[in-house]
Amino acid sequence: MNALPANPPDETHAALLGRLGSRSVVFVGLMGAGKTAIGRKVATMLALPFIDSDQEIESVSRMTVPELFERYGETEFRALEQRVILRVLENGPQVLSTGGGAFMNAQTREAIAAHGVSVWLKAELDLLMDRVSKKQNRPLLKSADPRAVLERLMSERYPVYATSDVTVPTRDDRKEVIATEVVDALCRHFGIDETAATGEVES
Repeated sequence: MNALPANPPDETHAALLGRLGSRSVVFVGLMGAGKTAIGRKVATMLALPFIDSDQEIESVSRMTVPELFERYGETEFRALEQRVILRVLENGPQVLSTGGGAFMNAQTREAIAAHGVSVWLKAELDLLMDRVSKKQNRPLLKSADPRAVLERLMSERYPVYATSDVTVPTRDDRKEVIATEVVDALCRHFGIDETAATGEVES
């Protein structure tokens, strides 16, 4: 009997969902990396609910993220963000997109490690600049030199993002392409591609 080179997508997705169990797929990365857009696509591919932590925060606080930053400052915002993410993580499996600074919080990282699989969308500076310059709702970029701010954030955050379970380079390509690469990377993380290639099922 000839083994197929890989399982059909539905079988591969079923295997991935089986390995995930009640855990969430959690997107981390800098603003402009595409966590929400790619996260939605991945959620659709895997037939999972999609949650955006910033939208959850705005829903519970009845204020926008920029308003929260302005009124309470970043420290208070991060504390609220942590509480919201910890609560959301209890409801997996799902796909969760987090704010750029969320993964920098050690307790949030621990909660994501315990209840999810973290996926870092790694983007180059020029791509991020191109995307964030089109939006005026980035509190951390209210600066005379947003590029310098982004460079500083990259140097501070990328070593922490690099501790994620899965890293997927993102670029200016169709969302479907990047989302498929994320699902492939998750399958590799769980060793699903090896079992698919050999036709063997791990007990």
